[in-house]
Amino acid sequence: MSAVARRRVIIDTDAKNEADDQFAVVHALLSPTLDVRGLVAAHFGDRRSDRSMAESREEIDLLLRYLDLGSDVVVANGAALAITDESTPRDSPGARLIIDESKLASGGDKLYVAFLGPLTDMASAILLDPEIVHRDVVVIWIGGVGYGDVALASPGLEFNLGNDVAAANVVFGSGMTVWQVPSNVYSQVSVGYAELEEKIGGTSPLADYLIRQLIEWNATHHPEPIESRSLGDSPAISLMLYPRGAQFRIVPAARFGPDGHYLPGTGNPIRVVEHVDVRFLLEDMFAKIRRFGGKQPTKETR
Repeated sequence: MSAVARRRVIIDTDAKNEADDQFAVVHALLSPTLDVRGLVAAHFGDRRSDRSMAESREEIDLLLRYLDLGSDVVVANGAALAITDESTPRDSPGARLIIDESKLASGGDKLYVAFLGPLTDMASAILLDPEIVHRDVVVIWIGGVGYGDVALASPGLEFNLGNDVAAANVVFGSGMTVWQVPSNVYSQVSVGYAELEEKIGGTSPLADYLIRQLIEWNATHHPEPIESRSLGDSPAISLMLYPRGAQFRIVPAARFGPDGHYLPGTGNPIRVVEHVDVRFLLEDMFAKIRRFGGKQPTKETR
């Protein structure tokens, strides 16, 4: 496939935070139209772990072993913690990777940077290299609550936002192109255990790991009986695969208060995703994971 027919992407992922990043990362790496220029390991705060970024890096490396990609994919560590304020970056190889790849974005050859966790590394890239805001970069963020009356269904501080409110304010106030997928949209991408077993179970050690780690995460962390999980990070991948499969609303960029609610901001326009084609998203992912399994030996990866 020619380079013209591919989208250049970076995925910034807090891969060990929950159990959905793994599906999104695998989907991206199995998609021939996505030229994954790098994976960045992101932190997910310190409430659950004091080494969250390192745990994300370990999970990324594990997924690459299951995919038999080894060192074929660039992996960079992001910041280990949130930025301390809206003026001070946290320099990291991940932020530098975003900057370097942004310099290649020109003449319609956009760089898409998908954030499946906090916006720390994007904010740091902006603060380290302010010229990045003038480059052809699209920031896709899974985070924040819904707008207007919808926000009432998602009270409290949304998790990805809560792990770095200052970073979100830097990015939203920068004037960059931002596509936001708020919680009322990303929470609709749900799959059941039975569906996962029927669609991809037994097709490869990778598929079995994806299912197993999801069930184990629910058993450990979910307070109520459950047999499903939202693959909330996966809309970022479908947006890069087929942007026209989403419905957007253009709104003025807001600021975020400490409670996660929207405040008047700079007013530069951003795109808020109001709907994604969940049928396409899930069926495309399932088909690619099944197809991958048809090409791999049935040995367990350790």
